[in-house]
Amino acid sequence: MEMPTPNPAILSRKARLVERLLQVLPVESVIHDEVETRAYECDALTAYRCPPLVAVLPSSTQEVSDVLRICHEEGVPVVPRGSGTSLAGGALPTADCVILGVARMNDVLETDYANRIIRVQTGRTNLSVSGAVEEHDFFYAPDPSSQLACAIAGNIAMNSGGAHCLKYGVTTNNLLGVTMVIMDGTVVEIGGAHLDASGLDLLGLICGSEGQLGVVTEATLRILRKPEGARPVLIGYDSNEVAGACVSDIIKAGVLPVAIEFMDRPCIRACEAFAGAGYPDCEALLIVEVEGSPAEIDAQLAVIKGIALSHDPVELREAKDADEAGRIWLGRKSAFGAMGQINDYMCLDGTIPVTALPFVLRRIAEMSKEFGLDVANVFHAGDGNMHPLILFDANKPGDLETCEAFGAEILKLCVEVGGCLTGEHGVGIEKRDLMLHQYSAADLEAQLAVKDVFDPSWLLNPAKVFPLSVTRNRRAAQMAAE
Repeated sequence: MEMPTPNPAILSRKARLVERLLQVLPVESVIHDEVETRAYECDALTAYRCPPLVAVLPSSTQEVSDVLRICHEEGVPVVPRGSGTSLAGGALPTADCVILGVARMNDVLETDYANRIIRVQTGRTNLSVSGAVEEHDFFYAPDPSSQLACAIAGNIAMNSGGAHCLKYGVTTNNLLGVTMVIMDGTVVEIGGAHLDASGLDLLGLICGSEGQLGVVTEATLRILRKPEGARPVLIGYDSNEVAGACVSDIIKAGVLPVAIEFMDRPCIRACEAFAGAGYPDCEALLIVEVEGSPAEIDAQLAVIKGIALSHDPVELREAKDADEAGRIWLGRKSAFGAMGQINDYMCLDGTIPVTALPFVLRRIAEMSKEFGLDVANVFHAGDGNMHPLILFDANKPGDLETCEAFGAEILKLCVEVGGCLTGEHGVGIEKRDLMLHQYSAADLEAQLAVKDVFDPSWLLNPAKVFPLSVTRNRRAAQMAAE
């Protein structure tokens, strides 16, 4: 097959851009060969792929500043990238963009145990932050399922949570300060090594902004003392709705577990086959973990087990030692990999009020029959952060489109019961056209105005978060005004 002739104008623009980037970065940090750039053509939402014009891997805030300044002067869009684990297409390139990866920026810059902080470059992986302080009996609380691979940069961009966010909160509750570079190359410091900053809550604005406002290169994070002890209990039920009701009753009882995780039968079976964790044969499984002193743990679990027994569980198993606790968590931590072995799937991220769990689970089951696609449910039930996994066949024509339509209906349902489109994965490209389902035109305009202030040329992470037509119109209007 004859290959299309490259556009001379694009080739000329690329050559000039590469020449300028090589003036501020080592040759090994500028990736422009067409074959090599394909390593950056997608993130964990692999249904969509597009090689970037160029990829760069800076090693310092100064190098990030130099790259953004050059791209700003050349009018080239930039897509920030952490580890590429985004499930919402948050790091998906466009054909005319530069991918700016922070993977080489992974140093620990400062550790202050007296004030319980750690300052890191944001290419550092989530789990390695805890690894850097564990010998002093500290840890970093947010623990997304991808914590072995995901970068702090992406955690900040998407405001990631994890299994233990019920007690400790998500990234925004554990982020104290950032060093950020805006699109023209200006370096700004926001927050710092203290609990709160005066003036506008810019830190709250940055966390969860999905790379729309700037590239975060350094972060000051809160670290915590490890608890005296922790103990999970495994509870099996013969229906999803009963399990959902149990979760709601635990929260209403005023007990604050460190985590409440939910898995349904398809996910239980896949995880058991993958990890051999010893899970019971049931329709729904809850993992509830509490922590504290032995007396505190016993008191909390007594309440939780009492509630669980009132819902007639198939099985109730309390971990007796660290090995049994590890096995209870083994399957849950393996869930996404386990499901990936048996089917293509799309992982959603709607958030709902805990009291709506029984109804939403019932409606998802009904919609599964309507769309003809199976669903596996695994999620952070304690804070209502749903993660339905819609199973489809990527090689079957029309299946992806049906899966996306099904997913859109689930997310709309989450909004309709009082929840929102995303809890920790972000909007990315996956949910951008649903934003008007959650926000009014006035609400969206306020968000667009913030983007205008930080990135007037609309060059940062294009085609994400906002409906595509809105983004194109905004960028065209800004370009016309310049």
